[in-house]
Amino acid sequence: MQVIISLLPIVWLVITLGVFKWPVIKAATSGLLITFVLALLASDLSLKLTTLATLDGVAMGLVTISYVVISALFSYNLSVYSGGIGKIEAALAHLSQDYRILVLILCWSFGAFLESVAGFGIAVAIPAGMLISMGVKPLKAASVSLLANTATTAFGAVGLPVITLADVTKLNVQTLATYVSIELLLACILVPFLLIYLLTESWKQVFELWQFILVSGLTYGVVQLIIAYFMGSELPTIVASLVTLLVQILLVKRKDNSISKKINLIELIPAVLPFILIFVLVLVTSPVFPTINQYLNIQLIFTIYPKVSQTFNLLTSPGTLILIATVIGGLTQRISLQEQGRILFKTIQSSFKTVITICAIVGLAKIMDYSGMTTNLADFLVTSLGPIYPLVAPIIGALGSFATGSNTSSNVLFGELQLTSAKDLAVNKYWLVASNMAGSTAGSMLSPQSIAVASATSKQLRGREGEILATSIKWALIYLGFICLSLFILGLTSQNLHF
Repeated sequence: MQVIISLLPIVWLVITLGVFKWPVIKAATSGLLITFVLALLASDLSLKLTTLATLDGVAMGLVTISYVVISALFSYNLSVYSGGIGKIEAALAHLSQDYRILVLILCWSFGAFLESVAGFGIAVAIPAGMLISMGVKPLKAASVSLLANTATTAFGAVGLPVITLADVTKLNVQTLATYVSIELLLACILVPFLLIYLLTESWKQVFELWQFILVSGLTYGVVQLIIAYFMGSELPTIVASLVTLLVQILLVKRKDNSISKKINLIELIPAVLPFILIFVLVLVTSPVFPTINQYLNIQLIFTIYPKVSQTFNLLTSPGTLILIATVIGGLTQRISLQEQGRILFKTIQSSFKTVITICAIVGLAKIMDYSGMTTNLADFLVTSLGPIYPLVAPIIGALGSFATGSNTSSNVLFGELQLTSAKDLAVNKYWLVASNMAGSTAGSMLSPQSIAVASATSKQLRGREGEILATSIKWALIYLGFICLSLFILGLTSQNLHF
């Protein structure tokens, strides 16, 4: 009976979002209320502690997650306002006449870059719209963009999903980031091949371009791993996407020396400056420079209750660094502080529902943790599945991102569950917790939110959400199956891995 009660909040989210198509804010807030009542009626948690658990979740949702989300969206919105994003799009579209190469550049590399600095559907909407403008059929453009936005999403929005997963499980964030990047390395190689086959429906066309495809995936995966190992979770996707893009440009230029004449690099500098500044600030304040990191590591502690508090690193928070870089970048593009303030206000205004949703999801997860629901589920899964549980662990992460439309929310919901299961099974806790993140990258491809974003990119796609889902589901399942099998096999040796 306890297991059924513990499952109810998750089942509620899946049904209301996946079946009834409720807005995510309605499903999340009602789910929080249901979980609150269940904790009072079916656990030993008092009204006071249940309320504190909710407040703990709300505080984490605001301080750890929403602050970074708003900062990242502000940076993106300012670049749209300045025309910077448009200039970058135009430059990339002139790189090649081969639409297969352009798909890898626009959806894989540029899409990953957009995911790294903003997330929340932008990396699907913009590449899909660009593909449609190039003549790709809308339904195929949407499916290709959704598939591209899988393996590259783990460190999206300046590493927020992994940072949140580490915060929920109290694991070392840099070590966890390393495990996540190892688990996604093979997937990063696989996805570019699937993209070109989905686009062309011809293995012959895939094999004609196999070297370019392999280099694109391998470069991304290896660079992401190196950056995660040495620098942590904020920079892997930013650096990996830019390095991959640079390598792709060099490969294309070898075949066509006229590229440099098509692209005005001087005009591009102001457009990319805010993102360069984000990279530089995150880098110099990271543990790579321990003296600066320690000097700036000013912590604000929000105490909700003697044993319930949230820690906020004021100056080294990705949110703060993004804000500083964006403001400086905006000033160099002659956007006044007053105008930037207006854009920031609009960003906060438009993100209001997102913030409420985040706080509700985190509050729900915290109540489940405090009340023992998470432990009940973990014990049940481990007892039922035993040693094969790691094989299905990524599916749990995928379920979370499918239901909520967010890797971050999936990690909030199931991070503690994966950690408890790892302890029960006596397996490498970093490996199993990281598998939740790896699985989450698959579920978001089919989430109602992602499908809605994809359908909004073109008038020809509106109202065709069912067709987009039908086209995409096969590839999402192939990708998820590959993740489960590869992680299970590699996980057999993970006990000997130490970072």
